[in-house]
Amino acid sequence: MTSSSLLSITTFLYFGTALGYLVALVFKSPKTAKLSSYLAWITTAVQTAAIIIRWVESYHLGVGHAPMTNMYESLIFFAWCIVLAYLLLELKYDHRGLGAAIAPFAFLAMAYASFGQDTGIKPLIPALKSNWLIAHVVTCFLGYAAFAVACGSGIIYLFFGRDDSKNRMLPGRDILEEVIYQTVLVGFLLLTAGIATGAVWADQAWGTYWSWDPKETWSLITWFVYAVMIHARLMRGWRGRRIAWMSLIGFGTVLFTYFGVNMLLAGLHSYA
Repeated sequence: MTSSSLLSITTFLYFGTALGYLVALVFKSPKTAKLSSYLAWITTAVQTAAIIIRWVESYHLGVGHAPMTNMYESLIFFAWCIVLAYLLLELKYDHRGLGAAIAPFAFLAMAYASFGQDTGIKPLIPALKSNWLIAHVVTCFLGYAAFAVACGSGIIYLFFGRDDSKNRMLPGRDILEEVIYQTVLVGFLLLTAGIATGAVWADQAWGTYWSWDPKETWSLITWFVYAVMIHARLMRGWRGRRIAWMSLIGFGTVLFTYFGVNMLLAGLHSYA
């Protein structure tokens, strides 16, 4: 079976996963949530296999490279990172209701990749031929995934959160707030590493660490938004709804950095 076939299956499985989590939350059904969790693990395994197969396929075509060099491949990797980050969170807190707000991000990423992008495996342009490629992409997208989890948790806090920590489907608001802050902190550290590795890569590719390219600029804006959020939490004592709203605003800057810059602002990163 080809990677394309497996990735198509993955898209539909993510839809089933997201729908299952939503049904479980609305009808407060732990059994449905548990089935959705099993499906999420199965889908992640299928997607992992698809990514590995696509990597092997690129070598068979004579252009061997990690499958994360264009919008299609990055969307696939982004979805994989989101679900993996969420499942690790689920293992820690054992509250599956959060999946209703997080799993849809993975499905939407896969759907956009499947129906709106060039799926072909192509040779790398010279700027991408670097050992820093994997380090830069992996750190950035793991950071983005952490921010997606924080955003989903913020949505749950704002619209579904309860003070009753005994609610079987959702953690109490104190735990939700902790989840938001911790995932933002992890994402911030990973984004910092991503910007740093990108700067080293840029120096190798273009002879300068920083060129104020639109993608670089908006990555820095995103970094500052989350830095402000962390500062507000630690120094100003921001909690509750303020932190939840900041998680949504921050993820908005992530999405613009990822999608908006490519669509609206031409620059050195236009190939991505």
